[in-house]
Amino acid sequence: MDNSSRRRALLDKIAVGLSGLCLLHCLLLPFVVAVLPFLGQFDEDHLHAELLIFVIPVSVIALAVGFRRHGQSSVLFTGAAGLIILILGALVVHDLYGLIADRAMTVSGSLILAYTHYRNFLLAKKDLQSISQ
Repeated sequence: MDNSSRRRALLDKIAVGLSGLCLLHCLLLPFVVAVLPFLGQFDEDHLHAELLIFVIPVSVIALAVGFRRHGQSSVLFTGAAGLIILILGALVVHDLYGLIADRAMTVSGSLILAYTHYRNFLLAKKDLQSISQ
């Protein structure tokens, strides 16, 4: 592949990414605007506990679906660890040790969970590619 083809491919990828961001923005903005009054009723320092209502089911479903595709149990263990850290941070650490400890746990759990979802995605994609070949 020559330089101009690489640049064109890179520009195509950037354009697709920007289009996806635009689509995401257009689809999510009405939802965010609708949810803001609901979120406003919670204490600003403790929104993490309320967000678990969304994070837990989405993560469990996504990791389970990926696991069924690729069969790597390590994804389930690291995902569970990330969720447990998030739950402990929001429900236990916040009350016992305060906001800074809660945030430290939340950041740690979120990073572990994000890494796990990324790995889950890659493993499932790799499995799909091996099936189609």
